[in-house]
Amino acid sequence: MAKMQLSLKARALRYLSAREHSRLELGRKLAAYAQEGDDVEALLDQLQAAALLSQERFCETLVRRRAARFGNSRILMELQSHGITGQVIAEVRQELTADEAARASAVLARKYGVPPADAGQRAKYMRFLQQRGFSHAAIQAAIKALEHHLN
Repeated sequence: MAKMQLSLKARALRYLSAREHSRLELGRKLAAYAQEGDDVEALLDQLQAAALLSQERFCETLVRRRAARFGNSRILMELQSHGITGQVIAEVRQELTADEAARASAVLARKYGVPPADAGQRAKYMRFLQQRGFSHAAIQAAIKALEHHLN
């Protein structure tokens, strides 16, 4: 028996029911299945008008998933790679900046749990947090917090 082909809208709803998607990401996924006569952009506009596709919700869920492990620059870069720009990025940046040092401290404490014993270990901790996308100020605050918390 032949397998039924999903319509483009049904496929979009299936993707959106699994998790939030950015407009750019969903458009790329749907373009692979678009046939002649299908208008992916019109479908995306329709989904946004029906509030089934929301850039704000996508940002909130991505930030919630990533904030416990990554710094501001890494999260913002990921949002930009998903096509999020403008006012939404500015709002997310403002929210993330407020607690970046605390998040960096939590990540560092989870990973290492002990203050750096020497300059080499301190540099290792700093590189770890830099790779996670934390700012220099947040890294310094996290290392100081780890040193003071355990001493």
